Amino acid sequence: MDWQARIGADPNVCHGKVCVKGTRILVSVILDNLAGGVSSEAILRSYPSLKPEDIQAALSYAAELAKGRIVTLPGAV
Repeated sequence: MDWQARIGADPNVCHGKVCVKGTRILVSVILDNLAGGVSSEAILRSYPSLKPEDIQAALSYAAELAKGRIVTLPGAV
């Protein structure tokens, strides 16, 4: 999964926090919901602008972070 195509950080959007591109939906919100047992389907209903690929991208981004690597985000300062 090429998460970089769907996940980014823009200093002018949500104070530069990591979001799904083109939205103000924080990756942390998606991950918190999944960790809390909320299904992908319920997340998609709650955030109609999200696509299933956005949820997968959020998980792939989190997996990269868990590997302990430095992750460079497009548009990050």
